[in-house]
Amino acid sequence: MSEKPFRSGFVSIIGRPNVGKSTLLNSILGDKIAITSDKPQTTRNRVQGISNIPGAQIVFIDTPGIHRPRSRLNKYMMEAAHSSLKGVDVILFLVEADSSSLEREELILELLAETDTPVILVVNKIDLVKKEALLQVMDSFSRLYPFKEIVPVSALTGDGTKQLVELIFPSLPEGPRYFPDDILSDQPERFIVAEIIREKVFRLTHDEVPYCVAVLVESFKERENDGLISIAATINVERDSQKGIIIGRRGDMLKKIGTQARRDIEQLLGAKIFLELFVRVSRDWSENVQMLKEFGYE
Repeated sequence: MSEKPFRSGFVSIIGRPNVGKSTLLNSILGDKIAITSDKPQTTRNRVQGISNIPGAQIVFIDTPGIHRPRSRLNKYMMEAAHSSLKGVDVILFLVEADSSSLEREELILELLAETDTPVILVVNKIDLVKKEALLQVMDSFSRLYPFKEIVPVSALTGDGTKQLVELIFPSLPEGPRYFPDDILSDQPERFIVAEIIREKVFRLTHDEVPYCVAVLVESFKERENDGLISIAATINVERDSQKGIIIGRRGDMLKKIGTQARRDIEQLLGAKIFLELFVRVSRDWSENVQMLKEFGYE
């Protein structure tokens, strides 16, 4: 009996800001590689997560939420999201089960109309709605686009994610294993560390502050004698008032950010961490081409 051919492919996860794309990716992988928060536009870069299942390797691409851009940073984010629709084997279009207005999805549906890649509609947050409302949302979307499949899930609880992966499998082409089966992401550790720190800023501060933050890992060194990893990172903001909020009274906020970030980084790296954080004002960095490049955008 001949062995079944190995399949591999790329799957892009798209949707509006704050619909749960990063949470879905983490849930599928069973580990945390993409940062999450309850604020929109948390994800800024394309993040690839690698799932190895029997007979296949799936490379998932988490993308920034699709919206109409205003700043130069937002334009970069939209270019990253749009480019993720090209050269992939399957597109997951993530929407919320309690979506009350289909008009908010028009921009994404316009983009999907330009591709012939199979699209699976993933209806997220089913744990928040009644079955009747869920069926109504699924029916409404089915009238707007010829989706290959419509799958209800809860990215938060993991309900439905196994079935989603099973439905992706048939659309994957025969191909090689692109990555070793013991890694979860193609992103370097420095990138994930910077993202973890930025996540804590998103979770612990309010108003406009999170959107004006960029984190740059300045040094990343492992000590030979005890294996301790020493990390120094700079939190960049655009105004002096934002710097004051990040530092907090007597440094309390910066200490809280560092404590929570260090805990997650230690879990990620499996080692003890010494984390040193600095705060710097980089005025209007989100509109500055040179700074955007320095911080890993554009």
